[in-house]
Parts: sequence; C-alpha cells; structure tokens
Amino acid sequence: MHNGVLTPALLALVLACGAGVARAQSATLVLLNGRIWTENPKLPEAEAVAIEGERIIAVGTTEMIRRLAGPGSRTIDLGGRRVVPGFNDAHVHFLSGGSSLNHVRLGDATSAAEFRHRIGEYARSLKKGAWILDGNWDQTLWTPVALPTHQLIDDVTPDNPVMVWRVDGHAVLVNAVAMRLAGIDRATPDVPGGQIVRDADGNPTGMLNDQATGLVERIVPPPSIAELDAAMNAAMREAARHGVTSVQNLVDTPTMPETAMKLREFQKFARAGLLTVRIYDSDALRDWKNLANVGVQAGFGDPLLRIGNLKGFADGSLGSATAWMDAPYSDQPGNSGIASGDLVDPVKMYANVQGADQAGLQISIHAIGDHAIHGVLDLIEKAEKQNGPADRRIRIEHVQHLRPADAARFAPLGVIASMQPYHAIDDGRFAQRHLGPERIRSSYAWRSLLDSGAVLAFGSDWPVAPLDPIMGIYAAATRRTLDGRNPRGWVSEQRISVAEAVHAYTVGSAFAEHQENIKGSLEPGKLADLVVLSGDIFRMAPTQIEKVRVARTIFNGSVIYQDTQAP
Repeated sequence: MHNGVLTPALLALVLACGAGVARAQSATLVLLNGRIWTENPKLPEAEAVAIEGERIIAVGTTEMIRRLAGPGSRTIDLGGRRVVPGFNDAHVHFLSGGSSLNHVRLGDATSAAEFRHRIGEYARSLKKGAWILDGNWDQTLWTPVALPTHQLIDDVTPDNPVMVWRVDGHAVLVNAVAMRLAGIDRATPDVPGGQIVRDADGNPTGMLNDQATGLVERIVPPPSIAELDAAMNAAMREAARHGVTSVQNLVDTPTMPETAMKLREFQKFARAGLLTVRIYDSDALRDWKNLANVGVQAGFGDPLLRIGNLKGFADGSLGSATAWMDAPYSDQPGNSGIASGDLVDPVKMYANVQGADQAGLQISIHAIGDHAIHGVLDLIEKAEKQNGPADRRIRIEHVQHLRPADAARFAPLGVIASMQPYHAIDDGRFAQRHLGPERIRSSYAWRSLLDSGAVLAFGSDWPVAPLDPIMGIYAAATRRTLDGRNPRGWVSEQRISVAEAVHAYTVGSAFAEHQENIKGSLEPGKLADLVVLSGDIFRMAPTQIEKVRVARTIFNGSVIYQDTQAP
C-alpha cells in the first residue's frame, strides 16, 4: 500500500488471504515477525497484524502485513514473540481492586503478629476517626492457623474503626470501635444469610460472615471523589500491566450499597476519554427492576462501557466455611454452610431470576458449594421453561464444588461456568481438610465441564486473587497448589490445556458478555486489543508459564503498557 493505492500485486495477496483481511487501507500500527495466536479457526496462527485506528484490518504473513504500512504507520518488530488477544477478565471487582492497592495490604501476612503490626502501622498514618478498610487477609497462611478477633487489633487502633476483609470477600474483621459505631454487641441477633461469630460467652469476636457484613458496611462513609479516582487509576494501571483489556465488573458483596457510585465513576472516565479497559458493569439481581423499568437490556452501551448484567448470591465461600454444601464440612461436623441473603427466600429469588430474564437482562449468580450450585441450576431450568427460548447466557460465578452429575447440566441449559482458576491452586491448600478426599474430585472441574460441552469464561475475582491471567492459565494447566505440595497437580485429572485456558480468557469471556462478534479473537474487523508476551506459553512446559510476563499491552490500537525489562 502506498498513498492509499492498492497495487495489483497486493490485491492478489489480499484476495488469496481473504480470511485474514478486512479491507484495503493504510495501517496506523503494524506488528511484524511474531507468533500470533488468533483464536480464529480459519487462520489459527499468523506472523503479523495490521491495525487501523481501533480495529484490526489484516492478519497474515509478515510480507503481507508489511505492505499495508504507510508513511505514518508505527511498526513494531515482535522478534518472534507470542501475541494473544487481549485478556478479558470475566469476574473482577474493579474499583475495590484499585482501592486495595492504596490501603493496608494484609494478603501476604504470615502470622497474626504480622497482621496486627501492619494494621497498627497503617493506623498511625491516618487521622483520628479515619476508617481502615480492604486488607484481603488470609488466616490459612498464618502459623498457627486461627481466625483473628477484635482483641488482636483493638489496642493498636484505639481511634480508628477497622473493617478489613478476608481474601474471599465473604468475611470481615471489625474492631471494637467499629462494633460500637454499628451498635453490635452480644444482644445483636444474626441476620438471615449471615453470621456474627461469637466466643464461648456469646460475645462478638469481631468476625462477621456474609450477610452480617452489612451491619458495618452500612455505616462506612462512601469514598471521596479523590479516593475513587485514585482507585480507578490504580486499577487501570494494574489491568494494563497484566494484559487485561476487558473486565466484567461484578457486584462486590450481597450487601454492597455502592453500585450507582461505581457506575458513575466508570462513566466519568469514559466521557473524558481516559478508559484503558473495556467494562461490562453489573448491578444487584434484587434491583433488576431499576434497569427493566427504563428499558435497559443486557449489553446496553458501547464497546467501552456497557451495563445489563445482574449479580445474585446463593451462598458464601469455602475459605470462610460458608459455601452451602450437601453434607457438613469434614472438619466442622455441624456446619454445611449457609444460604445467602438472596436464597434465604427461594420464592423471592426465583421471582427475581424469572422477572429479570424475561426483561432481557443477563443473570450471574455466585454459587460455590454443591448444594448451592444444584439449587441455582434448578432455578435457571425453571425460569427457562417459563420464559421460553432466548439467547440468555445465564452465568454461574465460581462453580467451585460440583455434584459430579451437575457438570452435564450446564450445556443443555446454556449456562456459562464463569470460573477463576487461581482459586484452585490457592484453595487447594486446604480444600481436602474442609471437604474430604471424595468431594474434591469434582472441585474446580474444568475438564468435566468442557468435556460435557459447557462454555468456560475465566477471570480472577480480583482483589480476592491477583489480576493476572498468566497465573490463571498456569493454574488451569498445572493445578500446582501455592504451597508446593502438589507438584503434579491437585486433582490433576481436572487440568485443561494451555490453549483451552487461553480460549476461556478470551473467546469464552467475550461470549459470556455477548461480545464475541467484536472481541476475543484477532481477525479483521474486531477491536485491536492484543497482548505481547515475554515467552511462548504454547511452546514451553506449562510449569514454566508462571515466569512469563506481559511485554506489551495494546488497547484500542494503542500501546498502553510496555515492560522494558521483559526478557
């Protein structure tokens, strides 16, 4: 191509490679001499890509793509590096993740003493009365393993209320100041779908599980505009660093009050032209009429910001022993977990599912335990029969501990398994202790689900887990737990291939948000979101994938991240 003229030779080349070219035009960015994993079955691998503006215009050989470069084109020689479509994280808590980078960090504390020390140090940096939030602690990393109590931190936080979340987002520790402000004492009753943990004398320990977190959440002051902006900028930087070009933002907790505030923040950045990640935002399932009454359906918006997804909750989490199981936990004989505040009233929850589905909204339901997952599948099956055929793409989020027979129900019902592979190598450290050797055989059952025809959409659940698709792919392909005790893979028969994992992070996630026609693969006409990797994850041993880094992230046709240190 020269001065916009398509030469006869190039025309012949374009016609010969029709599967890889949208139309003849001058590229603004060309990537040459690479190994392009396209996710396009008509042209699975290529050497080069041409981009004009925010769209891909051609995919093919280096010789072909080089001819599409004009005088104003930027050219990047990939030097044989692997390129994949931009990662689409199907389950994040985006602003909470950004906020967690700006607050006290407890995720890698390895003891109660370290936990206490970090909170105390952070408290000294704050004004009197300021809240200490986020945290993302994990007591299973401590020696010895034990749940914290408010007494552990009260004397280092005498002037600051504390509400720090356990890493799974289903439990918090609050201090005496926060309990006093919230009016929580030994006379406070448990709430439906939640639990106030108490000591032997009946006094609150400071631990609040699931719906009970709302007792304190409701009095936490909303973040300031400056805090929201800082969280948003931090989250976008983290996404770019990990090659995440699309996120599906899910409601944080069953009692979360800030969905409107977060959507306003996303809109502000979109209108200012500052978004460097595509966002599909959700609202609470219980509030579905707010969208339906004004005519919003799933996917309303543009390629940068869309709404129409609704999240409900069926249970808690494995780490907090609140995931709703068919049988009691192996190490807690009297506890089978709890139904969420949504599912406490199954008649009402069904009415919400059926009504939202009939209104054309998309439904995503958090379900981790086998009893919860089975019950949600039943609700979905009933709603689909009542409402009739539709391209609904209902999702179950997490799908961690299945009844073996339920894996085969997903494909016939058209239910997407929206899963986070990193959780398997994290929870695998303690899952057998909770569930025993038999039930874990169908935990994180990616192989069983794929073999039964289900669609997998992968994500991270950030900030519950790192916003790092490379580690997610490593987890899916190896299932090597973080404690190093399963070098051959925990429940290794449920491993999937690297290609299947990448597909779940790209095409699968795009399908899960009704966007597979414009993203998820690298082919002409689709959005120019690409990731250049430091190593070829398809040509190395899966155990080496954790060492790979993102070398470049390209979003909307522009390089938004470059790691100059990547090998």
